[in-house]
Amino acid sequence: MPKKVLKEFKVEYLQILDENGNCDDALMPKISNEEIKKMYEMLILIRVFDQKAFNMQRQGRLGTYIQFKGQEACQVGSASLLKDEDFVFPMYRNSGLLIARKQPMTQVLQYWNGDERGMKSPPNVNNFPIAIPVGTQMIHAAGAAWAAKLRKTSQICITYFGDGATSKGDFHEAMNFAGVFNLPVIFFCENNQFAISVPRPKQTHSETIAQKAIAYGFEGVQIDGMDIFAVYKATKEAFEKARTGKGPTLIEAFTYRLCDHSTSDDASRYRSKEEVESWAKKDGIERLEKHMRKKGLLDDTYKEKVLKQSQEAVEKSVTEFEKITPPDPKDMFKYVYAEMTQQQIEEMHDILGN
Repeated sequence: MPKKVLKEFKVEYLQILDENGNCDDALMPKISNEEIKKMYEMLILIRVFDQKAFNMQRQGRLGTYIQFKGQEACQVGSASLLKDEDFVFPMYRNSGLLIARKQPMTQVLQYWNGDERGMKSPPNVNNFPIAIPVGTQMIHAAGAAWAAKLRKTSQICITYFGDGATSKGDFHEAMNFAGVFNLPVIFFCENNQFAISVPRPKQTHSETIAQKAIAYGFEGVQIDGMDIFAVYKATKEAFEKARTGKGPTLIEAFTYRLCDHSTSDDASRYRSKEEVESWAKKDGIERLEKHMRKKGLLDDTYKEKVLKQSQEAVEKSVTEFEKITPPDPKDMFKYVYAEMTQQQIEEMHDILGN
């Protein structure tokens, strides 16, 4: 029998805004100056929050914290297109995404201090809790998208994960399910080049992560994840496809974490200073500022005003967070089942007393 030749799968790389703030007008999505300024203000807010949370952890005022510095454009650019009724399934590096999705900063701080009440979603906003296990949220997203399709709503689901998660079974199961049932779900990979300390080439031999979508029968696209306009454009097209019954999309956002994996990590043990400095020149906030200056949308006065307002908002949230009464340790036992078992009651009294 003659051999079948598989059609070669090519992945286009989308970049609209380069490192010098120059924009490819032919590719630029329709976005107003006010929307650009709004996204810029959110970028600054979440970067200020990220640094403050890191500082608080080092001061013993917060538990283990996972920064997202360098990946802000991925999270703000995509979140700006979501409707409140859409479903978001975040990973542990998505604090900025949740803030952009109306999750109060006070609650995000609560969560990172070990208080699960911080992940309670705001009224009428469908934010699912942060997933700490790598990849589990992708299956949840596919399931929610299946439910939305069965109910014939216009809701879409988006799930975020890192490059390392694409080597987990959950990724493949969720992608296969989404492809088979043509679900309204977007798989958004923030490829920051490292799965903790494992560089991307050592955990998958695929030339790109985006091309993994071909095995499941839907589109995969690769974009500059530090270019907020590329993120906006690719996500907008994926959302439009999902809302009109044209199925899922895998977006690989090529980005970099300009920080350690977490506050318990030392990335200098596996990344060179030169590598980090090279990626820092691609920073999404700096390149957007350069573009906005060229367009007359940003000057030093406006920049300082946005920074000051962000710092004040974050400090206010910190003050509110530190006034919150800690949860009752007995809640660990009380809310496992609808009614506590006798064994739970005995364990609670033995460990915590009456």
